[in-house]
Amino acid sequence: MTRLRRALAVEARPSSDFDLNTGVAQPETRKLRPAGVLVPLIEVEDGWRLVLTKRSSALKHHPGQIAFPGGKVDPEDSGPKAAALREAHEEIGLEPSSVEILGELPPHETVTGFVMSPFVGRIVTPFDPRAEPGEVAEIFTVPLDHITDPARYSVQARRWRGQRRHYYTVPFGPYYIWGATARILRGLAERMAP
Repeated sequence: MTRLRRALAVEARPSSDFDLNTGVAQPETRKLRPAGVLVPLIEVEDGWRLVLTKRSSALKHHPGQIAFPGGKVDPEDSGPKAAALREAHEEIGLEPSSVEILGELPPHETVTGFVMSPFVGRIVTPFDPRAEPGEVAEIFTVPLDHITDPARYSVQARRWRGQRRHYYTVPFGPYYIWGATARILRGLAERMAP
């Protein structure tokens, strides 16, 4: 946890789905919608673990993908942090009062037009995960040591909207963690590397 707190204090640049795709032209008129995501950590017998979700295949944005709990900032939210905590409560049953926010990671721009603000939080009370069936197909955890090891990441590519698009991956067991989630975690891994 000390290493994590030190890493969160390090200044870092924002990231983007375009980091590995510098030849892709972004429209000048694009409007980015603000979103907040929670990077929730829980301590268990074998150490610290990251809580992630597998999104419902019925969702419009990123169906079936591995994601942090969170979503777009709604009018009633005071900002991205409030949205992240509200959405974590709605999606996985995590009470906002059960989370100690440790820090914020740099914002990340997605290819789908969101600018995500990731907040790292430690779950400080007993947590009984409850998936919201319309949004979340599964809740699972990944060891913090796994996602903070830069050697576990690779760059892969696929065709998207007629162009070859590169992205980071950090698979764990049956879970294919890629795209924005993997890019944000890769940034954290780089900051935590000795």
